Amino acid sequence: WTDGLTSLDRYKGRCYGIEPVAGEENQYIAYVAYPLDLFEEGSVTNMFTSIVGNVFGFKALRALRLEDLRVPTAYIKTFQGPPHGIQVERDKLNKYGRPLLGCTIKPKLGLSAKNYGRAVYECLRGGLDFTKDDENVNSQPFMRWR
Repeated sequence: WTDGLTSLDRYKGRCYGIEPVAGEENQYIAYVAYPLDLFEEGSVTNMFTSIVGNVFGFKALRALRLEDLRVPTAYIKTFQGPPHGIQVERDKLNKYGRPLLGCTIKPKLGLSAKNYGRAVYECLRGGLDFTKDDENVNSQPFMRWR
């Protein structure tokens, strides 16, 4: 049955260079590349979650910063773009003349529907223009999507 499994080597991220940071002790710049097949076409959320999402939570790392990201044209072409422009969003929210401000509700898992709604309400009441679901939110027995 293992003949049907995807080749792990083909889908590994590759570190193709490590350089010390000039004038800094125990700090390095790592150059990492990932195969495009790892990312869902047209999903910026999937791409960023895959590249940096959970890495920043590793306890073994004391500090980590994404310095640069180069996205191949072939992957960029998979994005269809928004269904409408910023003006439509501003009209829906009746917010003009300033950047729109939003947040992701945390914790991403474990809130009841009532508590999730309360968190959204408090964010909006506090001045945010919008909230969004975390990419990991899904339909759970205690909070089903309808």
